[in-house]
Amino acid sequence: MRIRKCGSKVMKVLLLAPAKNVHTKKWLEYYSSQGIKVVNISLANHKDDHPDDTLENVRRIYLDLKFNHKVSYIFTVSTLKKIITEEKPDLVHSHYASSYGLIGALANFKPYIVSVWGSDIYEFPKKNMLTKSILTFALQKADYICATSPALEKETRKYSKEGQPIHITPFGVDMNKFKPVVKNISGKGFRIGLAKRMEPKYGVDYLLRGYKLFLDKLGEVDKSEINLSLAGEGVYMEEYKKLAISLGIDTSVQFLGQIHHGDIPEFITSMDVMVISSLIESFGVSAVEAQACGVPVVATNVGGLPDVVIDDQTGYIVPSKNPEAIAEKLFHLYSDASRRKRLGENGRKHVITHYDWQENSKRMSDLYNEIVYKKGESSHEYASKR
Repeated sequence: MRIRKCGSKVMKVLLLAPAKNVHTKKWLEYYSSQGIKVVNISLANHKDDHPDDTLENVRRIYLDLKFNHKVSYIFTVSTLKKIITEEKPDLVHSHYASSYGLIGALANFKPYIVSVWGSDIYEFPKKNMLTKSILTFALQKADYICATSPALEKETRKYSKEGQPIHITPFGVDMNKFKPVVKNISGKGFRIGLAKRMEPKYGVDYLLRGYKLFLDKLGEVDKSEINLSLAGEGVYMEEYKKLAISLGIDTSVQFLGQIHHGDIPEFITSMDVMVISSLIESFGVSAVEAQACGVPVVATNVGGLPDVVIDDQTGYIVPSKNPEAIAEKLFHLYSDASRRKRLGENGRKHVITHYDWQENSKRMSDLYNEIVYKKGESSHEYASKR
């Protein structure tokens, strides 16, 4: 169902979000397909070097930062206000509260939406009193807030105004891109995957230690076709490589570096199990993508992961920072191919029911319709107030 028109004109949205981010690109593609005209306002250091120029309803404008500090965002506001006056959008929507959310809040346009992503809520406000104040200001200036999971909604309410509307808008997946493939069942090999940045908050060290304990459980079994593949880059990669060597597992651990998002489905479907060993996780899009591909998931009991992965039905939920628990569940899945098949099939059904991109994205367009048709102040009135 395509978006309704605002009177005699097509709805126009100013989307403040990092242009190069895969989630931003998905939203731009969706809005364009729905006939929404969208202007993506992105910081210049988040420029998309490979934009999809076929999106006829999308334009991109980049804001330059004077220096690399949150204070620098203040100097972009006058430019943003000029853009708003020229474009006359029906609403402004910022993604990521601690940066784009702050810029959008300072522009003082209504109606204004902020989407929180995770680290902007779980990490940013805990740095110091200033960052907490920045986040609180950005959220409380919003007319509507969107969060990707109930867990993130709960954390966000610590900084939002009492009674402020928060809508759940999950990061759904394209079921046509993320889907199971027919595998050759040879009875040999067991492939474990992780697709995350090589950073401590994703618990990579605990996964490596859990993988070592899993291999120890196998005893004298031929382990030549058992491996762990880590897809992602980050400053801790060399440290994790050294840890793999010290654990004596380096010959069966692959550090693949960053892989293109378009190659993620193929990476997932080549695995027998995906592990998400995070210490912090707002939603769990990696878990959703894996389940959509029919691959069982072992995930930690943090953030939105217990909402996304159903324990003992689509995968397993384990305590964070617990290599022993990871090893135990890997051994269960290794030992029982029929269990892997059952969990994978259940996972696919679960994602179709709750996290299909078309249904999830429609929640946002429905919210846009609700907001635009009930708002009391137009963009023309905004221009006169400046």
